[in-house]
Formats: sequence, C-alpha cells, structure tokens
Amino acid sequence: MRLQDQVAIITGGGQGLGRAFALAFAGEGARVVIAERNAERGAAVAAEIEAAGGQALALPTDVASEASTRAMADAALDRWGRIDILLNNAAIFSTIKMRPFDEIPVQEWDDLMAVNVRGVWLCCKAVAPAMRAQRRGKIINIASVVFDLGRANYLHYVASKGAVIGITRGVATELGDYGVNVNAISPSSTQTEIPRETVTREGAVAFAQNQTIKRVQAPADLVGTAIFLASSDSDFITGQTINVDGGLRFH
Repeated sequence: MRLQDQVAIITGGGQGLGRAFALAFAGEGARVVIAERNAERGAAVAAEIEAAGGQALALPTDVASEASTRAMADAALDRWGRIDILLNNAAIFSTIKMRPFDEIPVQEWDDLMAVNVRGVWLCCKAVAPAMRAQRRGKIINIASVVFDLGRANYLHYVASKGAVIGITRGVATELGDYGVNVNAISPSSTQTEIPRETVTREGAVAFAQNQTIKRVQAPADLVGTAIFLASSDSDFITGQTINVDGGLRFH
C-alpha cells in the first residue's frame, strides 16, 4: 500500500498499459482518475477498481485539449481535494502505419504530435498548480526505446518520444523547488490487448531476441517501476529516464 490515499491521474487509462497502471496503482491504495478519451472503456476500468474495493473516477478526457485537461484536474480536485500523481500514458501508436519519413501525411504528423507531445505538456500544466501548492507531486511520462534506436518508418512517433524525454527534463528543472519529481519510463515493444497492424506476434518474438531477456514485454513488466516512481521511495530521483526494456541491445 505504498500509494495509500494518494490521488493518481492516469491518461489513456482505459486500455493497454494505462489499464495495467490504473489497476496496479489502485492495488497500492491510490484513488485513481481514469482520464480516457473513450468514455466506455474508462468507465469499465473504474468499475474493475471499485469491484475490487478501490476508489476510481472515470473522466472522458482529450489530452490534446487544454480545456479538457483543465477539467480533468478540476474534477480530481473536486472529488478528492488533491493531485499527488500524474502518469502521462496516453499516446497515438497502435493506429499508425509504418512508412518512410517522407511519406508520412502532414495531418497524421500533426494529430500524433497533438496527443503525444502537446498532451503531455497540457497535462503537466493542468496539475502543476495543485502540486506546487502541496509542495509535493510525482509526474511520470511514458517514453519509448524507439527514440534511442531511431527506429525506421515511425519518424513522428520517434520524434514525439524524444520530445517526451525533453519535457521530462525541462519540467523536472522547473518544478524541483516545489518538491515535485518528474521522470520517464522507456519501455521496449510491449504487447497488450490492443491490436496493431504493424506488429504481429511473430514480429514481437523476433524483436525480443535483441533483448538480454528474450521474451516479449508485457504490461506487468512496467508497473513496478511506475509504482516506485510514484512512491516516496523515489523522492531523490528526478529528470531521469529509466529504460525498462529487457536489456535491449542491437548489434
């Protein structure tokens, strides 16, 4: 119960990694806000948490909208009076197709950046006043190893995750005097229930052979690091990116 009675906002919490984080945080005693664009999915995860005896609030949220992210923070404060943790998980990835960088449509680039980059900034911006006032808070951003790899045919996604690391470092610097820790987690290719046209099961198994731990990464492999960064155990860690990638190496 390392997060007992803390209020945690998890964006994109209605499926995939977000759902895994939400259930894990609730299991550690947190009151969880499921900020999810798909209202039905968000409500389903909140119901799972409540059925297990936890506390949850599902909020239809568009992280690319400043008004929506402000409403998200206001609703959390209205319900529980504080915001202790923000986990920026929402991102566009599963729906994009692999293509050379000079074939990516401009609209697709802009749509992805609006969620993956502007969304992270807007959510940080929305919770910052409460965290400054409390003089304590934890912000966790989900990056990706694709930035380190410079993976081909995903340039907008690669660039967006590089920006997430930049936001992590910059916001950590600006909020450090207020007792707010800001860190990122960088996963390898993680298999969830969300279908992806560009990644088959066979492809994921082949990709895992580049890891020191040669199995496909699952959401459960990430929750321990997220709980650590959300808890008081990480109070002297900020501005860092932790690779949780099974020891990924390309030779």
